[in-house]
Amino acid sequence: TREVTMTAQDGVLDLVQRWAAAEATNDAAALDGLLADGFAGVGPFGFILTRDQWLARFANGLVNRSFSVTDLQVRDYGTAAVGIGVLAQETSWQGTDNSGRFRVTLVAVQEGEGWRLAHVHIGPLQGPPGGAS
Repeated sequence: TREVTMTAQDGVLDLVQRWAAAEATNDAAALDGLLADGFAGVGPFGFILTRDQWLARFANGLVNRSFSVTDLQVRDYGTAAVGIGVLAQETSWQGTDNSGRFRVTLVAVQEGEGWRLAHVHIGPLQGPPGGAS
């Protein structure tokens, strides 16, 4: 029903806002409560991080100065949902600047009354080949 779809969309939008806020403040403890047990994250250069590795990024040299997700489109699949948006970050890794705008795809799963992130994929942000829209 439409009501369920709106609830899923609202839940995922809230989850992504809380995720972006935790990333923006380099808060691994807050992230810990937002990531599903089997979480995997794919970074902008194609590397894969496990849940524990994702949570350890701040201790290993990642510093986010700002982090936001915009233009998020959510597709509801019942107990799972996929969000596709634009990630803008001001970030450095062990002193090297990694700031930029990226395409981000998120998979959220419903756990109990709430939603958690099961997967994040960060990749290049560009238009389709040949300028088609």
